[in-house]
Amino acid sequence: MSPARARLLRLLPFLRWPRPSAQTLRRDAWAGLAVALVLIPQSLAYATLAGMPPVTGLYAALLPAVVGVLWGASPLLAVGPVALTSILSFAILQPLAVPGGTEWVALSIWLALYSGAIQFLLGALRLGLIANFVSNPLIAGFINAAALSIILSQLPALFGVAGGVDADWPRRLATTWHADPGLLATTAGFGFGALALLLLLRRFAPRLPGVLLVCVGGTAISAALGFAGSGGAVVGSVPAGLPQLALPPSLGLEQHRALLPGALIVALVSFTEAMSSCRALSQRSARRWDENQELVGQGLAKIVSGASGAFPVSGSFSRSALNVFAGAVSGWSTLFAVAGVVVFLLFLTDALHDLPRALLAAVIVAPVLGLIDFGVFARLWRISRDDGLVALVSFAATLASMPQLHWGVLAGFVTAMLCFLYRRAHPRIVELGLHADGTLRDRFVHGLPPLAPDVLAVRIDASLSYVTAPLLERFVLERVGTAAGVRTVLLCVSAANDLDATGVDMLRRMHRELARADVVLRLSAVKRQFRAVLDRAGLSAELGEAALLATDREAIMTLVPQATSSP
Repeated sequence: MSPARARLLRLLPFLRWPRPSAQTLRRDAWAGLAVALVLIPQSLAYATLAGMPPVTGLYAALLPAVVGVLWGASPLLAVGPVALTSILSFAILQPLAVPGGTEWVALSIWLALYSGAIQFLLGALRLGLIANFVSNPLIAGFINAAALSIILSQLPALFGVAGGVDADWPRRLATTWHADPGLLATTAGFGFGALALLLLLRRFAPRLPGVLLVCVGGTAISAALGFAGSGGAVVGSVPAGLPQLALPPSLGLEQHRALLPGALIVALVSFTEAMSSCRALSQRSARRWDENQELVGQGLAKIVSGASGAFPVSGSFSRSALNVFAGAVSGWSTLFAVAGVVVFLLFLTDALHDLPRALLAAVIVAPVLGLIDFGVFARLWRISRDDGLVALVSFAATLASMPQLHWGVLAGFVTAMLCFLYRRAHPRIVELGLHADGTLRDRFVHGLPPLAPDVLAVRIDASLSYVTAPLLERFVLERVGTAAGVRTVLLCVSAANDLDATGVDMLRRMHRELARADVVLRLSAVKRQFRAVLDRAGLSAELGEAALLATDREAIMTLVPQATSSP
């Protein structure tokens, strides 16, 4: 492939799509229709979850989906409104404005633009690995807490009670019941009935478009009962027509500053969410995917969503799975799904008027219930105490900081970094002995004698850096000071992939101090990059070639006279 064509494919990755045929287009069309039937009610629901006007959810399902699939790395990934990013956006904006108001919409648009710009820059600069700093245990804890937060946030809507779940929630529920028990019972019937039906359809008839069937049926019943006329909360009038691309509304400098930390959280968490879907799709198709290109696609999708007057979007795991399940073979399925949303926006928005908002709450809660997995904490704790701690801190901090959920991500991130630094600052340093299989092992774990009566063999399971070098120096000098007759110190550095200036200074200082006590310092299993630093520092020459042993086996043969050439 010529360099010019490689650059073109980088700029326009959709040119990699296979040429469509009548058969593949037919499969993509059916899959796109299936996704559109779920996408329309979900978009309305997730816009409500983000505190935005319902129609903006449909706007977020149009151009962002097209841009995301054209410039992303995974053509089967469904990009658009998702529950986790929506509730995260709501949490970030809640301290700054009143949900649904003009200022809220303006802030949401800028949040989409900023988070999209961050993702785009990370991808364009090939810095996608930064997303790996948001660890899986952190996300596991956050998702469980966020799922509980989403469910709690929808309880008032399921009952038809104004406001959120707080200390005053029981009183408002009782007041609503005394004011109009029939209306509350009907609203709860719509909400919890729809929720039960969605769960049953997902369990026993997963092939059916459950969300569509429940919404159509609920809207018909609502219209027949005159639910809106009796005071029931319904979607109401949804403006017909396509979104108009426009410059973002103006904000004050302090508002821009307040958005930036939240935008970074949205960028990292939403990409981690999309990345899990991309990995699953990649494993299914046995094709590699480019995380940097996906960052570019996700970033552009968010930017276009903001320009459309909507909120941050991301990759949807459930709709991506439906896309594959329905037989999609290429990104054309997304284009067909978007075409379905366009038709709906142009001609069918009146059909939404009597859709109960309680039913939309059920559409939000049903898939979120599947995100709750409290067993993950026990599994992580068994595998690694550090990972279990990160997950628990992320979970607890997210719940404690509700509704400002992003603080839970920050707390989990800080905990993960502290655990990482603690492990690096406390490397395993052991004395070695000769095992029966001919290898060097921890002599105290395996009950082994010293490698030789006059040899102290030590291994550090880390690179030699400014953090670990002082620990190794103290360990060796303490052992030499307490052990009688040591004439050789052997440092096994097989686990050391790096050596910094502090490590060099420590080795030089140790060599000279041991030499004054008539003790020789030797190094075994020295890797090439480690040796290169020794050479540049002039320490190789100071130690001498005889002190630098290529392998542990060579060290054994040199220092243990009775050792044979085989174990």
